[in-house]
Amino acid sequence: MISANNRSIAHMDLDSFFVSVSCLEHPVLKGKPVLIGGTGDRGVVASCSYEARAFGVHSAMPMKLARRLCPDAVVVRGDYERYSYYSDMITDIISESVPLYEKSSIDEFYLDLSGMDRFFGCYKWATELRQKIMKESGLPISFGLSPNKTVSKVATGEAKPNGQMKIDFGAEKNFLAPLKVNKIPMVGDKTYNILRSMGVEKISTLQQMPVELMERVLGENGISIWRKANGIDNSPVVPYSERKSISTEETFDQDTIDVSRLQSLLVGMTDKLAFQLRDENKLTSCVTVKIRYSNFDTHTMQKRIAYTACDHTLIARVKEIFDKLYNRRLLVRLIGVRFSHLVGGGYQINLFEDNEEMIRLYQAMDKVRRRFGDGSVRRAIGKDSGRKNFNPFNGMSR
Repeated sequence: MISANNRSIAHMDLDSFFVSVSCLEHPVLKGKPVLIGGTGDRGVVASCSYEARAFGVHSAMPMKLARRLCPDAVVVRGDYERYSYYSDMITDIISESVPLYEKSSIDEFYLDLSGMDRFFGCYKWATELRQKIMKESGLPISFGLSPNKTVSKVATGEAKPNGQMKIDFGAEKNFLAPLKVNKIPMVGDKTYNILRSMGVEKISTLQQMPVELMERVLGENGISIWRKANGIDNSPVVPYSERKSISTEETFDQDTIDVSRLQSLLVGMTDKLAFQLRDENKLTSCVTVKIRYSNFDTHTMQKRIAYTACDHTLIARVKEIFDKLYNRRLLVRLIGVRFSHLVGGGYQINLFEDNEEMIRLYQAMDKVRRRFGDGSVRRAIGKDSGRKNFNPFNGMSR
């Protein structure tokens, strides 16, 4: 077993990923303040260039405010397909080189390089991998290297843009000490404001506080933040697998050709699985529909899509696949939906196509589901998904 002082964990993060892809494919954008997101005033900024950040713009900001702060910004609508393409390309490069890696989001990776010092030197090896990624993809990427995931992620942030940094074992606390507490992963705006109200601005202050005080104020989350502030993180790099999936299917008591009910059931299934994705902070890039007919012939069809956890996007793809797959001359015995090729990643991945009202609607619906169960809120068209024994012969001609 490898001890903490022998672990070498690299965190690699593509710099302003959406912006970088847009600039790569449209070189005229390079060096300009660029906003990726909805093009209307009610849209939201999904990503912005470093030139735009100089004006105070940041992701998740209303587009109307961003354009007011940076009137000369170029607004570009996000392109799901291209982002997924480059994410897959870089994943392939890493998978060919690294025995153990975790894809924590569409543009972010953890690499366990423990034990490689005896052969190449971890920092040199990570440097060469970074150069390879930049050469083959054309995209800038930064990395941090340290004995654990937390310190490496913070180091990556300090190395950006387009840089790299190594923090040796034993130097974690000194490295973290002068930084603001919101540099710690898990410290969002709400927690940051609580800590500021306690007079805590720098991580060094947090390091000196009793862990019991942090627990009283923030519960178990306070203990975790205190440990991270002190450079303590034993969490492992979780192996990434493209085979991860979630699915649901239903076998009917009586075979059916009621298309409207089948579509209603598919919408309900998709709605439920999409909530599961968001609840687990996952995104999918592959949708599969399964149909088993009364003669037990089973057919499936899948479609690769851009990473998403959006109901409306996934429902459209499921319906599209069903229309291509369904043979209207045969009775259906079973129907199912599967989402695969999952990666970690929050809902912000979809900000460039959604307005503020839609984002708030998703957040409100998910809040109700978490409190009262995933069947407590359902689209009207998917209401039959909760009824096991609907009449399978509705809509048949006699």
